[in-house]
Amino acid sequence: MTTTLILIRHGETEWNATGRIQGHRPVSLNERGHKQAQAVALRLQYEPFNALYSSDLERTVQTAEAIANLTQHTIHTDARLREWDLGILSGLKRTEAEAQHPDAYAIYNEGRIDEPIPNGESIHNRYTRVTTCLEEVAAKHPNQTLVIVTHGGPLGDCYRRATNLPFDKPLDVELYNGGLNIITIDNSNWTLDTWGDIDHLKDIGSMGDWEGRK
Repeated sequence: MTTTLILIRHGETEWNATGRIQGHRPVSLNERGHKQAQAVALRLQYEPFNALYSSDLERTVQTAEAIANLTQHTIHTDARLREWDLGILSGLKRTEAEAQHPDAYAIYNEGRIDEPIPNGESIHNRYTRVTTCLEEVAAKHPNQTLVIVTHGGPLGDCYRRATNLPFDKPLDVELYNGGLNIITIDNSNWTLDTWGDIDHLKDIGSMGDWEGRK
């Protein structure tokens, strides 16, 4: 039974724009982020889907609300779709993080898979919770199409899972705020269909970088 997932990264926040590490912090969309969310919603009016899931963090819920307001879907939140928990680095700019917590910043910057950020989690933990969550959600919706609103880190995990890209290889794709990405899941088989579709954002723009995509 194949389930199609339309994966959306939340709209831009002021912390995205200023390079501040967000992690699990509750950060709202900025003006451009709200415009991106509305543009995604308008796009999805023409992409019929069966259910809407979102991370429970503020920036993803706000993006999902823009979609739900147009499509009348109920938002199902799941904390397993959250961004990487970056613990003591959350709320800091990268230069501040490196100066104040050099050891933790090295884990973050070098992408050390199995080393958790103090008071946070490891990349491996994030990857496991995200991919497990999506396989469980897909199993509940066989032969359906779902919209999933999440974050840059989880999107990178989905790309690696669908393309079998190992963590010792760089993630060489963009993770656009408000971008549209499509994968299919058939039991434990993941397939990449579309990545980095931002046609709906051509008049708004989008950041493609992500804090810790390494």
